[in-house]
Order: sequence, then structure tokens, then C-alpha cells
Amino acid sequence: MGQRADGVVDFGYLESFVSGDAAIVCEVLDLFRQQAENWAATLRPEDPEWRNVVHTIKGAARGVGANALGDACEKAEFGAPEDLPAVRDALEAAVAEIAAYQAARA
Repeated sequence: MGQRADGVVDFGYLESFVSGDAAIVCEVLDLFRQQAENWAATLRPEDPEWRNVVHTIKGAARGVGANALGDACEKAEFGAPEDLPAVRDALEAAVAEIAAYQAARA
């Protein structure tokens, strides 16, 4: 399926990384979506761990090909709390695209 026109997630990256093993792709994306629920709850300036969470999201995002999310996280990690809304928006967009990808492959 590869990258969508909007460029939110490059599924081809993950697919090539796992040699096209659909079961592994599905498992990795399921884990990402589950973790995203936990991450979203901590993306608040008043949470003292928000930078650590953003760093974690950045790595996970890069691993699944969610490059826009990874970029937003990189900016926020070294930026200010004002960068968190962009991370939340990019996380939501990535999760929505992953859900659509999984639904299309089911």
C-alpha cells in the first residue's frame, strides 16, 4: 500500500523493514495504536514527563514510518510546551491513518 498522498504514514517503510510480513506489520501497528492512547493522556504541559513521552513517541513514530509525527516530536522535545498541540494533532492523524490502513487490509 505504501505512503498515502497526504504523507502522514509511510507504510512501505514498515513493510520493507519486516520483509512484508503482514502479521508483524499488524502487530506493530496494533501496539502503536494501544500506546498512542497512553501517550495522548500525558501530552500536557503540566505533566512533568511530557518531554520523555515526546521522545518515546518520536522513536516509535520513526519506527512505523510516521515521519510527520516524528518531526513534530523532535521539535517539541527540544522546544516548548507550546509545541505539544502539534504533537497531539500529528499523533491523532497517524493513528487515524493507521486505523484506515488496517481496516483496508482486514
